[in-house]
Amino acid sequence: MAYRALTEQEAVEYVKGIPGLFSEGAELTSREIGDGNLNLVFDIQELATGKSVIVKQALPFARVVGESWPLTIDRARIESEALRIQHKYVPDLVPQVYHFDGELALTVMENVGDHIIMRKGLIEGKRYPLFAKQIGRFLAQTLFFTSDLGAHPYDKKALVGTFINPELCKITEDLVFTDPYENAPTNDFNPLIRREVEAIWNNRPLKLEIAKLKYDFLTRSEALLHGDLHTGSIFITENSLKAIDPEFAYYGPIGFDIGAVIANLLLNYAGQHGLQKDQGEREAYREYLLETVEDVWNEFVSQFVQLWHKQAKERSAHVEGLWQSYVKRLIQDTAGYAGCKILRRVIGLAGVADLNAIEDDQTRAEAERLALSIGEALILGRGGIDESTDITDIVRTVTERYYQEATTV
Repeated sequence: MAYRALTEQEAVEYVKGIPGLFSEGAELTSREIGDGNLNLVFDIQELATGKSVIVKQALPFARVVGESWPLTIDRARIESEALRIQHKYVPDLVPQVYHFDGELALTVMENVGDHIIMRKGLIEGKRYPLFAKQIGRFLAQTLFFTSDLGAHPYDKKALVGTFINPELCKITEDLVFTDPYENAPTNDFNPLIRREVEAIWNNRPLKLEIAKLKYDFLTRSEALLHGDLHTGSIFITENSLKAIDPEFAYYGPIGFDIGAVIANLLLNYAGQHGLQKDQGEREAYREYLLETVEDVWNEFVSQFVQLWHKQAKERSAHVEGLWQSYVKRLIQDTAGYAGCKILRRVIGLAGVADLNAIEDDQTRAEAERLALSIGEALILGRGGIDESTDITDIVRTVTERYYQEATTV
């Protein structure tokens, strides 16, 4: 079947033709529920049983901009294959793929049911006691077993070729590592923070560190990354987690995925300035977020190092002292990439609801300034980071200074 964007009814007719997915003659309904930047997403449900699946179809352009921004539909293949690999290692944390169609660039997958988008939950002040353990396991398992540590070198190199993803990598290279740090037409920021943004454009030490991080993103093929692991691509309940949307998957530096998770927790931390009016509750929730940042790193590194000791296939991995050196570099990478992700969401295209949901422009600007200060500090201070508490100490110090300065103005 030649490519075309499906309508809701066409999506229904399509899934009816997949053997074993629904009972024969089932009455199905379809809703297009996509609210992301790139794709069509259909929720197909059988009326009699309530069983449902998700049909996700890649559009040949970036939906957030329109047809003026053409985009490869091969990203649907990338996403489908990444989901299958991730499901192999953490089947409870990734939706199951039932069917992939390369011609139509669509994937039919498990519907995650009563889960909600984590970003929405954080904005509402919800707490997720198992999140750090679950996402730490997701990161450790998927990154270790697709790296040179956990994969046969032939298998790993073959996977690198499978996940060459130049167009979506270029989006990351531009929107995360380049455009926000110069007066680029894609930037979209609150006019009230223009002075702070221009200071970033003129901050040479900061831009040098970002350039180093970008160069590693371009050249270091460590493991198969999710590539866009933010709180909008995590569906969650108090007991369960599903990581979705790995269409940006490619082989890159491990710290990029971990940093993306931490960045989004810290964007919500900054957003609490306008999301939660009660100071006591705001401070308590911010402490929860910082504890979660520490727990995410600690859970990841604990499981990753255990896998290293027990299952590393690369013989040189067992040379004394290597794992400690590796982990130290990883946490510094993580902090740097977290900082880039924070700055990009405040200055560049496609911000986050954690900040954009703040209705008052001035209050939002105050939260955005705090986020920028945290992002800068993580990037510039990453060389001195050895433990997860070093990351949260930087955040606390920046926050305290920010509010002290605000009260003296």
